[in-house]
Amino acid sequence: MNLLRPTFAYWPLAAALAAIFAAPARAESLLELYDSAKAYDATWQSAKAQYDANLFRAEQAKAGILPQANLAVGVSRSNLDNTVPAVERGFTTQSGTVSASQPLYRPANFATWQQGKRQVEQAQAQLTAASQDLIIRVSQAYFDVLAAQDTLTFVQAQKTAVNEQLASAKRNFEVGTSTITDTREAQARFDLVVAQEIAADNDLRVKKLALDSLVGKPDVRPNPLVIPLDVPAPQPADVNAWVQQGEENSPAIQQARTAVEIAQLETEKARAGHKPTLDLTLSYNATRNPNGNTSVATSTRADTGTVGLQFNMPLFAGFSTQNRIRETLSLEEKAQADLEATRRNVAQAVRTAFFGVVSGRGQVKALEAAEASSQSALEANRLGYQVGVRINIDVLNSQSQLFQTKRDLAQARYTVLLGQLRLRQANGTLMPEDLARLNQLVAR
Repeated sequence: MNLLRPTFAYWPLAAALAAIFAAPARAESLLELYDSAKAYDATWQSAKAQYDANLFRAEQAKAGILPQANLAVGVSRSNLDNTVPAVERGFTTQSGTVSASQPLYRPANFATWQQGKRQVEQAQAQLTAASQDLIIRVSQAYFDVLAAQDTLTFVQAQKTAVNEQLASAKRNFEVGTSTITDTREAQARFDLVVAQEIAADNDLRVKKLALDSLVGKPDVRPNPLVIPLDVPAPQPADVNAWVQQGEENSPAIQQARTAVEIAQLETEKARAGHKPTLDLTLSYNATRNPNGNTSVATSTRADTGTVGLQFNMPLFAGFSTQNRIRETLSLEEKAQADLEATRRNVAQAVRTAFFGVVSGRGQVKALEAAEASSQSALEANRLGYQVGVRINIDVLNSQSQLFQTKRDLAQARYTVLLGQLRLRQANGTLMPEDLARLNQLVAR
C-alpha cells in the first residue's frame, strides 16, 4: 500500500495556503481602519459603556413621578395563657397588604425628571466627542505611519545618492583630480545617513505598532496619498462661519449649555423645599386567624381597603432650605461662567485650526516650489562638480537639502489633511463621512 499518496494529495492545498499567507497584506483606507478601531479600541468602548450607563441613570429619575406599589406578607404565632378565666391556647395570624401611591404634586421630583432628560443630552454629546476623538486618533496614527514610510524612503534614496557620490570621490582621488578631503567628506555624510536610516526604520516600526494596537490588526498597511496632492481649501472660507457652526454643533458647548440647564433645575429642586407635596394613596389589607385570636376561638378574617390623599407642608427645617437655594444659585452662576469659558475656548480652537489649515496649504505650495528649486540646484552642483567649478561638499549639501525638502513636503501634506479634520473636530462637525471624503485623496 502506498502511504505517500494522501500526503501528495494535500500539496495543492498547502501551496495555496502558503501563497495566501505569503501575499502582501491589502492596503486599508482610513474609513476601514476607523471601523476596526471602533470595534476594538478600549477608550471608545469605555466611552460607549459610560454613555449606556448615563442613559439608564437618567431613566431612574422618572421613578419619582410614577406610581409606587408594595406588597407585604406576614405570618406570626401567638400563645394565650389566662388564669381567670382559665384559657390556654395558641393561634396564628396571617396578613397581607398591598399598597400604592401616586405623586400628584411633587415639584422636586418633576425637576429631577427634567434633569434626567438633560443628562441624556449630555451623554449624547459626550459620546459624540469620544467618536470625534477616535477619528482624530486613527487619522493621526494613519498619517504617522505614512510619514515614517516616506522618511525612510527618502533617507534610503539619499543613502544611495551619497554612496554614488562617495564612489565618485574615490575614483577622482585615485586619478588625482580631487583631494582626500572630498572622499572623507562623502564618507562622513554616508555614515551620517546610515545612522539616520537606522533611526527612520525604528521610528516606522514604532508608528506601525501604534496603529496596529489602535485598530486591533497586525501589520496594517495604510493607503498612500495620491501625488500630486490637491489639498482642498476650507469651505466656507470665512473663519467666522466656522466659529458660528462651533457655537451650534460643538459637543463641549452642548455639554456646558446642558450643565447650565441642569443647574437651573437644581435650583428649582431647592426651592421646592418650601413647597407642599400631595400624594394619592391606596391600600388593601387582609388579616386571617385560622385558629381564632385573643377574643374568639373560631376562625376570623378581616379585609380593609383605604383610599386617601396625603398632604405634607414643610414649616421649618433649620434654614437648610434657604442655604441650599443660595448654594444652587452659586452653582448656577458657576455653570454660566463655565459655558462662557467653553464658548471662548471653542472659538479660539476653531480660529487656530482654520488658520492652521490656510497656512498649511500655503506651506505645501511653497515646499513644492522649494522641491523643484532644490532639484535644479542639485543638478547644477553635480554638473559644476564634474567640470571642476564645484566641490564635493556642495553636491552633498544639495542632496541633503533636496531630501530634507522632500521630507518636509510630505509632512506638510499630512499635517494639512489632519488639520482639516481637527478643524471640524474643533467646531463639532467632524463625522466618519469626512474620512470617506479623505479616502478620495489616497491611492487605491
